Amino acid sequence: MTGFFAILDDIATLMDDVAVMSKVAAKKTAGVLGDDLAVGAEKGSSFTSSRELPVLWAITKGSFLNKLIILPFAFLLSAFAPQFIVPILLIGGIYLSYEGVEKIIHTFFHKEVKHESIHMSTNKEEILNEEKVKIKSTIVTDFILSIEIIMIALGTVSDQPLLKQIMVVSIIAILATVGVYGIVVLMVRMDDTGYLFVKRARKRKQPLKSIYVGIGKSLVWTLPKLIQLLGIIGTIAMLLVGGGMFVHNIHQIHEFFHFLPVIVTELVMGLIVGLIAYFFVEFFKKVKSSFSK
Repeated sequence: MTGFFAILDDIATLMDDVAVMSKVAAKKTAGVLGDDLAVGAEKGSSFTSSRELPVLWAITKGSFLNKLIILPFAFLLSAFAPQFIVPILLIGGIYLSYEGVEKIIHTFFHKEVKHESIHMSTNKEEILNEEKVKIKSTIVTDFILSIEIIMIALGTVSDQPLLKQIMVVSIIAILATVGVYGIVVLMVRMDDTGYLFVKRARKRKQPLKSIYVGIGKSLVWTLPKLIQLLGIIGTIAMLLVGGGMFVHNIHQIHEFFHFLPVIVTELVMGLIVGLIAYFFVEFFKKVKSSFSK
C-alpha cells in the first residue's frame, strides 16, 4: 500500500513540474502565438460569413496535422542531436526578425501597394477552389510558426528528462492550436453577433433598443480594429522573440547589451537581425531578377 501511495506522489510531483514548465514555455512562445493569432484572424475574416466556421475547422485540422508531423522530429532531435536545438532556434530567430522588419517596412514605405482584387464568383466549384488555395496558404504559414512554437518550447525544457520534454511540448502544441483557433472563431463571429444585436433591436422598445444597437455597432466596428491591433502586437512580439533567440543563446550578445533592460535588448537585436536579413533577401531578389532578364 505504501508503494502505491509513493507512485501517486511521484505522479503528482511529475505533473506539478510539468505544469510549472508548461507555464514557462507558454510565456516564451507567447510572441509567436500572438503572430499566429493575428494571421489566423486576418485569414478567417476574409471569408464569407457562412463559410467562416467550415474554413476555420479545416485550418484547425491542418494545424493539428502540422503538430503531429513536427513533434516526433523535435523529440528525436532532442534525444539524439540536442546540439542542433540552439542553431534551429537561431534560424527561427532570423525568420521571425525578418518577418517583423518586413511588416514594418511595408507598412511605412509601401503604402501604395495595390490590393489584390477579390474574385467574386457565383460558381460554387470556383468558390470552393479559391477557399482551398487560401486554406493551404494558411496551413503552410501555420506549419512555419508551429516549428517555431515547438522548438522554443523544447528549448525551455532541453535540460529536462525526455518524458518531461514530451509532456510539456505536447501540451504547448495542443494549447497553441486549440487556444489560437478557438479565439479566432470567437473573433470572426464578432461582426455577425453585432448584426444579430442590431436585428434584434427592432423588436425591442427604448431604452433597450438603443442598448442593443450600440452593442451591435460596437462589435462590428471593433473586429477590424482588433485585427489591426493584433497585427501590431504580433509584429512587436516577433521582433522580441526573434531577438530573444540571440540574446539568450549567444552569451557575447547578452554581455554586450548588459546595460539595457532585457526587453529593450531583445527588441534592438530583433531589429538588427531583421534588417540584415531583409537587405540580404532584397539583394538576392534583385540578383535573381537581373539574371532572369
